[in-house]
Amino acid sequence: MAYNLLKGKKGIIFGALDEKSIAWKTALRCHEEGAELVLSNAPIALRMGAINQLAEQVNAPVIAADVTVNEDIQALFEKTKEHFNGGVDFILHSIGMSLNVRKGVHYTQNNYDFTHKGFDISALSLHRILAEAMRQDAINEWGSVVALSYIAAQRVFPDYNDMSDNKAILESIARNFGYYYGSQRKVRVNTVSQSPTRTTAGSGVKGFDGFIDYAEKMSPLGNASADQCADYCVTLFSDLTRMVTMQNLFHDGGFSYTGVTQSVIEQMGK
Repeated sequence: MAYNLLKGKKGIIFGALDEKSIAWKTALRCHEEGAELVLSNAPIALRMGAINQLAEQVNAPVIAADVTVNEDIQALFEKTKEHFNGGVDFILHSIGMSLNVRKGVHYTQNNYDFTHKGFDISALSLHRILAEAMRQDAINEWGSVVALSYIAAQRVFPDYNDMSDNKAILESIARNFGYYYGSQRKVRVNTVSQSPTRTTAGSGVKGFDGFIDYAEKMSPLGNASADQCADYCVTLFSDLTRMVTMQNLFHDGGFSYTGVTQSVIEQMGK
């Protein structure tokens, strides 16, 4: 069901890879709620994914941008402003990658070249995007930026590896930029800490099925799906959440504040 929550708003969705991705589902929901969109991803991801199919569904141009390259981000905002004849009202940052995870390198033995690359893509990219947006005045007053995170930023999850560090820094960047952007342009910046979700990226983490099963047993409401996360992002892009900023918002069925559940106790007692 659509409520026209984003009617007249314009936004950029970063990171839609395939129909499993939260960014993909968020783009569809934003379109349903009346928003106009620009889709962006790295050139290599565009070659691997099916983003043109999504672009047709939401009637959006696709603008390639490597978020580790300042010139690419600059060009993205310039092209977006030209396309919309002005700034945007919201941005979704759904970007993350760890070569240490992909290569199976244990956290205690991280390859630091891999670590730097993953940090640049997964966390520093948010700083680059917001800094360039501020420089170009590309986000309209009372705009909203959401970056996707995970509770491993606060707690230890074996095999989530250096992505835990990246998410912790991502959340810090959101808080700090939320202060500066809020003070200057009333732009709000938040992170959403989503339940473990069966996306193409998430499936690359060793033991991910175990993460999901455990979280399901630990969450009073169960795990939040990618579609439900898309719904939540829509509310954060809407005018209904104008005074919410600098927050890490848990969207996880109650997992983040549950010590133990009866089902986990029973499972451990077997």
